[in-house]
Amino acid sequence: MKRNYDDTGTTATMNPPKGGRSEGQSGKAGVNKEEMMKKAEAAGKPGPGHQALNHYVGDWNAEVKCWMEPGNPPNVSQGTAKVSWVMNGRFLEEDFRGDMMGKPFRGRTVTGYDNVTQMYRSVWISDMQTSMFVSEGKGENGNKILTLKGTTSCPMRGADIPMKLVLRVLGPDKHLFEMFDESQGPNAKTMEITYTRQ
Repeated sequence: MKRNYDDTGTTATMNPPKGGRSEGQSGKAGVNKEEMMKKAEAAGKPGPGHQALNHYVGDWNAEVKCWMEPGNPPNVSQGTAKVSWVMNGRFLEEDFRGDMMGKPFRGRTVTGYDNVTQMYRSVWISDMQTSMFVSEGKGENGNKILTLKGTTSCPMRGADIPMKLVLRVLGPDKHLFEMFDESQGPNAKTMEITYTRQ
């Protein structure tokens, strides 16, 4: 953030008005600035919330099941995923390749843990859509289960749909991804991906 001193002392610039500091206030402001910098540095360091994502790093085979209609048999396809840390261990990036509706498909997910809000956040993009799916949530069972929620724009319905994602670590070389359309009920599963380490 560019910090320009101005006469208004707005929060956006994080600066007090010119001429508004006495010597005592200047010293106190210096201490506060130092404390703020320490907090910012601590918030920017990868911690236990990030370490819990280490399981997902690696190369994976994926079996994908998609339900177009509740109660109908799913469409089953195969895919692969490569997952690695980016930004010096702050974010996890997954490059997914598979088939969708008989066509080659590629998607990418960036997942991270926000030390300030203590929430996991994820962004999904693919080569079959122009929208981004953003979700957030918390972990449980030692972060072996992550439950994230968000909304996605649906071109068929012309509206945003509330979605729930659940990631479950099943073992050192296996995990499960589930997606639910909450507009159809809490357990309306639309997708399931079983990842097995290569």
